[in-house]
Amino acid sequence: MAEQITPRSVDYSRWYTDVVRQAELADYAPVKGCMIIRPYGYALWENIKAGLDRRFKETGHVNAYFPLFIPMSFIEKEAEHVSGFAPELAVVTHGGGKRLEEPLAVRPTSETIIGHAYAQWIRSYRDLPVLINQWCNVVRWEMRTRLFLRTSEFLWQEGHTAHATAEEAIEETLRMLGVYADFAINDAAIPVIQGKKSEREKFAGAVDSYTIEAMMGNGWALQSGTSHFLGQNFARAFDIKFLDQNNELQYVWTTSWGLSTRMIGGIIMTHGDDQGLILPPVLAPIQVVIVPIWRSEEERTNVLEAAGRAKAQLAAAGVRVKVDDREEVSPGFKFNDWEMRGVPVRMEIGPRDVTRNTVVLARRDRPGKEGKTFDVPADGVAEAVKALLAEVQAALLQRATEFRQANTHTGIRNYEEFKEVLAEKGGFLRVHWAGTGEDEDRIKEETKATIRCYPLEVEEGPGRCFYTGRETERVAIFARAY
Repeated sequence: MAEQITPRSVDYSRWYTDVVRQAELADYAPVKGCMIIRPYGYALWENIKAGLDRRFKETGHVNAYFPLFIPMSFIEKEAEHVSGFAPELAVVTHGGGKRLEEPLAVRPTSETIIGHAYAQWIRSYRDLPVLINQWCNVVRWEMRTRLFLRTSEFLWQEGHTAHATAEEAIEETLRMLGVYADFAINDAAIPVIQGKKSEREKFAGAVDSYTIEAMMGNGWALQSGTSHFLGQNFARAFDIKFLDQNNELQYVWTTSWGLSTRMIGGIIMTHGDDQGLILPPVLAPIQVVIVPIWRSEEERTNVLEAAGRAKAQLAAAGVRVKVDDREEVSPGFKFNDWEMRGVPVRMEIGPRDVTRNTVVLARRDRPGKEGKTFDVPADGVAEAVKALLAEVQAALLQRATEFRQANTHTGIRNYEEFKEVLAEKGGFLRVHWAGTGEDEDRIKEETKATIRCYPLEVEEGPGRCFYTGRETERVAIFARAY
């Protein structure tokens, strides 16, 4: 029997961990800070990968793979980069029983080793742009970890592109930010805000960093994907030059962008409830679970045959479907089990349904009778199910959008009011901002809130900064964040 999931209102952090482990998404590894991604969790990651990879290829990117081990001298070439990553590096000093001539960093990110390769490959403007992505693991030695959200080793994709002009590189940076937003909204059903990071929050080595920020079910923010305009910083560090059309030697302009397995944490915390996971149908490993119900052997035969026919219909229509024909547990246990695992639609087939040639459909996002549809014709059930999955997908996005709107606070006049709203209501605080990096540091120290981004879409016009009192057109979103 599964353990009880801690209610979100009692302990949100414990609720999250309970859901991850009981839904068998991931487990702790023997090495502190690492995780084992279990098959159900990995299937979810595979669907995330598929949705992103398709978008990358549609925008002209190709996949490659670069080494896990990076010479320390590479990491040290870009000053801001090394200072940003030094505390998180895992370093190999011995191999094959001998001390290495040069220590090797275990990949924390790949700007340096890819920069080295690009310096060999790029010679002329005809070689540009270079549009490469890689799917891989990275290691950042974290002290305080949480499954999916922050682990010492995690899976991600990292895109690395090189361009002839700054304008092209900036266009690429923003294009990929838009790709992430499109994925988050349309596949993960997570409404996100596209914005620019503050100087304090940007990627080490970037000129500008951009982010998609999502609101979790407790009002905290989650940085869900980032895209960086690197200028010529890495091009100069690794001597990536090309002959332009005037036969003059120029440095390239580069970008990098990444989205990781923390997106799984975002899906859990955006949509989940006290019963467990609620997965958006586009990404759910199992979109429909069929639960056959019988008492006698004759009923069992007929019901399982009907379940088999329904499964074949759904599979032929491209629906990811599973029949739960376990005999050692009751139908009620199965209902609760699949509800906890977040399967978007449950199909029930009992003896009465077989007689009437119908099925019962229950949607995960609306528990109880409200979410049930009875007497759905078994013939042509695939169309009904596909329509229902689309409804569930849209409903999850709408619910998450309404939640974010309800928990976004504006009109904050001063710092005292800022602290009150943050303490009492939490959520996103959307304010005018004219403060310095030092002001940002003080607010973070006193309230634990950071600037999540300067949103790219600003409707407010000019206003007065809540902290400095100065007039400004800049709008910032402050929040506590994972």
